[in-house]
Amino acid sequence: MSNESAYSEGDLRNTGMALKHDREWDYELERIVDAIEERDAETVGLQFPEGLKRRGPKVADDLRELTDEGTTIMLSGQPCYGACDLDTYLMKRTDVFVHFGHSPMKNTDKVIYVPLFSNVEIRPIMEESLDTLEPPEETPGVGLVTTAQHMNRFDEMREFLEGEGYEVHTRRGDDRLTHEGQVLGCNYASADVDADQILYVGGGKFHPLGLAMEHPEKTVVIADPVNNVVTVADTEKFMKQRYGAVHRAMDAEKWGVIFCTKIGQGRWETAQEIIADNDDAYLITMDEVTPDRLQNFDMDAFVNTGCPRITTDDGPRFHKPMLTPGEYEIAVGNEPLDSLEFDTFHGTW
Repeated sequence: MSNESAYSEGDLRNTGMALKHDREWDYELERIVDAIEERDAETVGLQFPEGLKRRGPKVADDLRELTDEGTTIMLSGQPCYGACDLDTYLMKRTDVFVHFGHSPMKNTDKVIYVPLFSNVEIRPIMEESLDTLEPPEETPGVGLVTTAQHMNRFDEMREFLEGEGYEVHTRRGDDRLTHEGQVLGCNYASADVDADQILYVGGGKFHPLGLAMEHPEKTVVIADPVNNVVTVADTEKFMKQRYGAVHRAMDAEKWGVIFCTKIGQGRWETAQEIIADNDDAYLITMDEVTPDRLQNFDMDAFVNTGCPRITTDDGPRFHKPMLTPGEYEIAVGNEPLDSLEFDTFHGTW
């Protein structure tokens, strides 16, 4: 497998040109207006993920023009990182609640999901990925995965690879995933296919990094169509960080066990099991898990049963070691050190 350069030619990430592909989204305003009219809605709630909150006021303006003057439109200011992260307070207090940027994690009439598919062309980065993928005559099989934003191009991705001679393996994961070939930041079940290499088409490092840890026997090639870069997922630095956190927590006596109250992130049974087995563990409930909110708790270490990304993305920012449930089992001696693996989330709510 070719890996002569760390980055592809034309990598835009550090050039100030990363926003070259200024994407236009389909906010599905007609569908939202139809729902407002069908329900005689007087209040409408709009929730956007962090990267798209700046688009919220314009969408609200457009909806005001398309609805009756008496319709009240509210924007959620709560942090939002996925379909598991619904603003339930606003949802309960509006006649129509719209969640933008993610595909449904669970079918419900209470929420209108608008996935906001990307309009970025994927063929150029697919062509470039051929220089990094093993050629089909040597390794014919390739697994294909992507994120919700690029699912509208999934058939195009598959057809391209098949046209290059690959046997493309895809599957839908578990109930937490809406589409065949879709991965989340906490769930990579769609990559559990009979192929030694996986092509991930999408932005960011977290998804392919988790994928590579979940399936260490596979090579994960990252084709980022927004920043125009092809790389191979490397878990070494991440694993060193996680092993370091586990080692720092091995002498901990007082543990804070965090149960996240967000609708799609709570693992109550996991939290309860830890509390039941450790007299020096204390259950802490919270919606948004941040370093400042834990600063005043006199704990030696924390174990997070909520979103895995809290631990893996923000772990170094916490004042005491922050572990996943699996890492906790290693730190207290219930499991061997070499059992460390990526924390994944299965099922809905």
